[in-house]
Amino acid sequence: MLSSALLLAALAAPGAPADPPAADVVVYGGASGGIAAAVQVRRMGKTVTLIEPSSHLGGLTTGGLGATDIGNKAAIGGISREFYTAVGEHYAHPENWIYQKPEQYDSRRDAGDLDPDHPEPFWTFEPHVAMTIYKEMLAEADVEPLMNAPLDRGEGGVTLTNGRITKIRLKDGRTVRGNVFIDATYEGDLMAAAGVSYHVGREAASVYGENYNGVRPEMPDAERARSHYFIKPVDPYVVPGDPSSGVLPQVRSEPLPPVGSGDLGVQAYCFRLCATDVPENRIPWPKPEGYDESLYELLFRNFEAGDLRVPWLHKMMPNRKSDSNNKYAVSTDWIGQNHAYPEATDEERAAIIAAHERYQKGLMWSLANHPRVPESVRNYYSNWGLAADEFEATGGWPPQLYIREARRMIGQRVMTQADCLGDAVADDPVGLAAYTMDSHNVWRYVDENGHVQNEGDVQQGGFPPYPIGYGSIVPKQAEATNLLVPVAMAASHIAYGSIRMEPVFMVLGQSAATAAAMAVEQEIPVQDVDYAALRERLLADGQVLEWTGGGGRAERVASKSLKGVVVDDEDAKFTGEWDHSVSVGPFVDRGYRAVEWDGNGNRPTATFTLIAPNASSFGLRISCVPHPNRATAVPVSVRRSGGGTATYALDQRTPRASEAGPGYVASYVAGAPGERFTVTIGAADEGYAIADAVQLYPLGENEAATDATAEEAEED
Repeated sequence: MLSSALLLAALAAPGAPADPPAADVVVYGGASGGIAAAVQVRRMGKTVTLIEPSSHLGGLTTGGLGATDIGNKAAIGGISREFYTAVGEHYAHPENWIYQKPEQYDSRRDAGDLDPDHPEPFWTFEPHVAMTIYKEMLAEADVEPLMNAPLDRGEGGVTLTNGRITKIRLKDGRTVRGNVFIDATYEGDLMAAAGVSYHVGREAASVYGENYNGVRPEMPDAERARSHYFIKPVDPYVVPGDPSSGVLPQVRSEPLPPVGSGDLGVQAYCFRLCATDVPENRIPWPKPEGYDESLYELLFRNFEAGDLRVPWLHKMMPNRKSDSNNKYAVSTDWIGQNHAYPEATDEERAAIIAAHERYQKGLMWSLANHPRVPESVRNYYSNWGLAADEFEATGGWPPQLYIREARRMIGQRVMTQADCLGDAVADDPVGLAAYTMDSHNVWRYVDENGHVQNEGDVQQGGFPPYPIGYGSIVPKQAEATNLLVPVAMAASHIAYGSIRMEPVFMVLGQSAATAAAMAVEQEIPVQDVDYAALRERLLADGQVLEWTGGGGRAERVASKSLKGVVVDDEDAKFTGEWDHSVSVGPFVDRGYRAVEWDGNGNRPTATFTLIAPNASSFGLRISCVPHPNRATAVPVSVRRSGGGTATYALDQRTPRASEAGPGYVASYVAGAPGERFTVTIGAADEGYAIADAVQLYPLGENEAATDATAEEAEED
């Protein structure tokens, strides 16, 4: 869905143009998955009608989400990888770097040379670059999308005959006919109008046997989830300390249901802002019309309680622009205000989008201007603003609200937590998912201590890419035989949190289009498409259907499989802002932490405490797989309770011949059984510092108790 003003303009478009010609395949929804589907239909030699209900093409990919979310990039193939390779080709040309030089740009998502003759995928980009590439892809495929063409979701908007959709009616009166239909909307509107089963909200944990689904006021991995929770006590009441005065806006007044219960709550939405700190390209944060100060009372109280963190996740894009996302207790997510959106009418959705826009504009203006915001925070945000050369029609504001989830089909097969963790494996893969099980918060509520708290944040990863089954993008045959749903596909709430990434939507859109073309050729239901033949064509077209490792495989090493004593990052103590990641493996257990220090404030640290095993000398392993974006001088200290501290400048970028195992930097130390070792890893002056796991293991007979990195150590 696009911004409210553009949506209402689309709904009010006058006139009734002629019906488009009947097509082999009709794709409803022109976001990333729909574009990939339309291009693939044409490559299969079939005709296609691509319909976008709004005036915005490309969805989130062209709407501000320039920091591509994908746990392992090697899992992405086909048209999706073509798109990111085209991004790489664009930035390989120096003339496309206007506000900085290529060598000045550093991103964890992108590493390697930019070579126009041998372009490689590039995973961060400006919105207008994505738009240009999508339009070029559609033009090359001879696809002219129907824009501003929302489906009539009322009675008779979708006509089914014997389980087949024969035609759909648009709000402007046009009728669109096709042999096979693909619903590529974030909302699943065509699917719902066709009477296909779906779910909204969170299933109870008991439905699919998932311990990360349902209501989740606290997660077992509280350390990882903490960044999106309140860390200071904040009063939730209009009059502080007076429950009779009522709760502040956005705070749930009634108690939460029991842990693991299902509900109709939907994880929060936000706009992914494209901001810049380049003065000549910067629009100051606009104060919205009808600014309501009460909406930001939680923000002000949180600062006043002592939480002085800058509340946004700020990922740099080329040309001194950023992709901003939600972070910390009160940020760009408007928690609890979107629950009606999935089932709302177009007009109701426009109002919800407009409210989100007012809230987030007011948030950014408040952070830069309001006197109750700390001066240091105001000064920080005042240096940023909307990019003037992006989204010019809407004053630099993105036209796409981030619909993280809405309806989810209940298809032939529902993807669940078991698929993510490898406890269940789809035998008919049409793509791979490779991201953490990720849910943003769903509610704000009053906890047992009388303070406001967020609920619903789940971030659980540490698993390799896994297959998405064909059965999860097709409905039950009794409900519709010529419909595929690659975006609002069949997955539980928590599994969808892992699958719902733009590169994966493109992958699934291409696979759905391939199956649709085969169903057209053979005049069969989509459920009867021969999987072996489908698989053969998908592989021929570059899709990745199985994970065999390589290319930076996110492989997990179980800590219990390692000798001696192992302390993982989940049990370490952290200061500063470390990000959880599963991008580069192998790693221990469910991932590792990474930090890039800007030199301001105290140096972030990760501290691991180990008790020495029963041996006289030990190997000390600090888990880290070398990678080009990592630091060459990570400060590490090893303090022994028996006396003495060794300090290291650890090179986490370059592989070492002295490594004692895959991905581990090793040194040998002497000590006594039961002695306490405190290992502290600090942020580096340049590059990313990694904290994964620390291991003390008894040395074998042929291993000397000497320091293998003595040239880097200094006793004090």
